[in-house]
This record gives sequence, structure tokens and C-alpha cells, in this order.
Amino acid sequence: MALKLFRAAWFLSALVVLLNLLYVYASLPETVVVQENAERISLTREWVFYIMLGSIVLINVLVYVLKVFQEEGANLRAWFHGLIITINIFFIIAMQALNVYNSSEIFNHNLVTIYLSASLGLILLWAVLWPLYQLYQKFFLKQAV
Repeated sequence: MALKLFRAAWFLSALVVLLNLLYVYASLPETVVVQENAERISLTREWVFYIMLGSIVLINVLVYVLKVFQEEGANLRAWFHGLIITINIFFIIAMQALNVYNSSEIFNHNLVTIYLSASLGLILLWAVLWPLYQLYQKFFLKQAV
């Protein structure tokens, strides 16, 4: 049951991240500034679109790759769907941060940094939950003989 819920949430997050990509692509300028530290790094918005699309597709296809290798492990697959959901959340926040950075609007850099850090923290937290779940299963649940 949990796998079905995570699968539905993953599908919804994949749709939202793709719709967000289209929204961000439509609002980006022709030349997108990616970094402005020592030197200015910029790409055309088409390159940004295809790089992000490739990353999103590559990450989301991993769900199907894991399904091929772990047909019986429903708990692992449910956890992995959750991990991909958290990565999709990071993609959404990162694309919105890139969009705001390249707009002429005034924005709070600290707030964007907090959102990006929180989404990365969410990914790390979810990634750590599987080994903790496995330890709990091994040491605290008694197996019937």
C-alpha cells in the first residue's frame, strides 16, 4: 500500500517538476547567468532547458531501473520513490532560484539559500532513513522462527 502511495506522489512530483521547467524556461532571458563569482558563467536558455530536462529524466528513470533489479523489495522501492520525490522538490526550488536570480526583481539571497539548503537537507534526511530503517528491522523486530 505504501508503495502505491509513494508511486502516485512520485508521478505527481514528476509532472510538477516538468511543468515548473516549462514555466521557468518561458520566463528566462535569452542569456541565463549561472554563476557570478570570479568570472561570469552564462548559458543560453535552450542549454539550460536541455540540461535540466536531461537531469530530470535521468533521475526519474532510476525508479524504473530499480524496479527491474528489485521486483520483490516493496519497502526499498517505496523508499526510493520518496528519495526521487525529494530530489524533484530540490529541482523545483533550484529552477525557481535560477529564475529569480535572472529576473530584474529584488530578492533576498539569504532566503533562497535557506530554501536550497533545506531541500538538500531533506534529501540527506530521506537518504539516511533507509539504513536506519534497516537497523531497526534487524535489531528491534524479532523474527518468528
